[in-house]
Amino acid sequence: MTELTKRPCPHCESSDAFSYNTELQTGFCFSCKGPYPQRGKKYDQETLEEYPLGSSFDGGGVVKRESLPDSLYKFVPMRGISAQTMEFFNVRTLCNSGGEPLQQEYIYPSGGKKIRRLPKTFSASGLRSDELFGMNLFTAGTSKMVTITEGELDAMSVWQMLGGAQSRYPTPVVSLPSASPSKNIWKNVMDWLNSFEKIILSVDTDGPGNDMAQRINNLFPNKVYRVDHKKYKDANEFLVAGKAAEFKSAWYGAQKFMPDNILHSADDLLKLFDETPDHTYVPTGIEAFDSKALGLMQGHFTVFKAPTGIGKTELMRYLEWNFIQRGVTFATWHLEETKLRSVLGLVSYDLKDNLTRKDLIEEKGKVDQVRASIKKIAEGENFYQYFLKEQQGADDLVSQIRLMKEAYDCKYVFFEPIQDVITVGSEESKESALAELSVRLSKLAADLNVGIVTIAHTNEDGDIKYCKMVGQRASVIVRLDRDKDAEDEYDRNTTRLYIEKNRPASVEGPAGELFFDINSFCMEEV
Repeated sequence: MTELTKRPCPHCESSDAFSYNTELQTGFCFSCKGPYPQRGKKYDQETLEEYPLGSSFDGGGVVKRESLPDSLYKFVPMRGISAQTMEFFNVRTLCNSGGEPLQQEYIYPSGGKKIRRLPKTFSASGLRSDELFGMNLFTAGTSKMVTITEGELDAMSVWQMLGGAQSRYPTPVVSLPSASPSKNIWKNVMDWLNSFEKIILSVDTDGPGNDMAQRINNLFPNKVYRVDHKKYKDANEFLVAGKAAEFKSAWYGAQKFMPDNILHSADDLLKLFDETPDHTYVPTGIEAFDSKALGLMQGHFTVFKAPTGIGKTELMRYLEWNFIQRGVTFATWHLEETKLRSVLGLVSYDLKDNLTRKDLIEEKGKVDQVRASIKKIAEGENFYQYFLKEQQGADDLVSQIRLMKEAYDCKYVFFEPIQDVITVGSEESKESALAELSVRLSKLAADLNVGIVTIAHTNEDGDIKYCKMVGQRASVIVRLDRDKDAEDEYDRNTTRLYIEKNRPASVEGPAGELFFDINSFCMEEV
């Protein structure tokens, strides 16, 4: 004795509450609580698997699919599609004895069927996934154009809105079996589709529809056109809304398909000119630097490089404090110090005093002032501190930068040092991972129009440690120098900037000096 569970109920709308005993051919629905068979009717397994018949059908005994009379099948108008169109595409609707539509059958060229249980539950019977619905109705090359849709209802809608069989020049319309058909479909329909001069796509304006358009364009370059659906999702929505004339106009005006990553037409190029902002930057306050680089560039990947102990982190904090004072929204992450130390570094700039440790704060009696300063920094609503967990890496950093830009509208994202983001073992694997990260960061900066600013350690030769690709992908490279062993205190605490690469503004060379005051723990321009 076999009990089939979680089946659709023949008598209510539940899709998984019906339990069926194959030996007794009886069942029970845990939703509508009705014991079956009702009124002496039994349901065999084959019937239940193909479609739930239920009390919509009259008569007793076991009802099998092949025993249903032809009178139950009709060409029924539905969703604006006429009976004549249904008949042309041989789409039959199964109705009960009262004429109520229960399901439709879309018959494909090989005889397989896609079965739609109304309103919208699909199953299949002998259906192949490598052929187009309606393809058998049109001879290859019978017209200059063929239209492809994503669904059978859309194919029939397009055919009807273009005039159908009454059109002076009928054009073939076919449908894909799904938004993600078998790869074999293109091999099987390639010759048939290539027999037409133009392939017009009337596909949904969503992710799968766009992906499908791209795939078809790759297979049939220079002959694919796409209908602009405007506010309507698909062709059938035009028909239901009574906008057949609008669709026909859009169909005749279909534009040659151009992927989003290719600019070609005058409209594309003019839109690029009209909508792309000019260089957006924030001055650093370092006069010599700003005279050459204008400032920190939004939409670019900027790298400050130096050996250990030159004051790279304090330079970045100087830039962050400059942003806070200017009200520029940014996010920052210092990998080599605690989250509290990063905040207290900014507090030191605010209060012009070394308040980088809690013991110093208590010793100087400035707890209340520090608390007020932290509130002041936060209340500006332009400072975000983020961090990644130990097991997270390059992918997570890229996702975090995207989040900071798109969710919190950060114009700039700081992090340092870049080498510490990658924690893989060998130098070879670290070089590969850093190279990939650098490529992604440079593209991300341009795509999101966000300024990405980082610091890179250098080796004894002055090259970026582990990976030269970091510098190759950067738009701006700034070298930092400081004579840590100088006898003179001024020289010992002065960091000199030198622009080595300046793609946005072209000018390179010396870019100012910053003196680090050990008492205030702040940098100031010389």
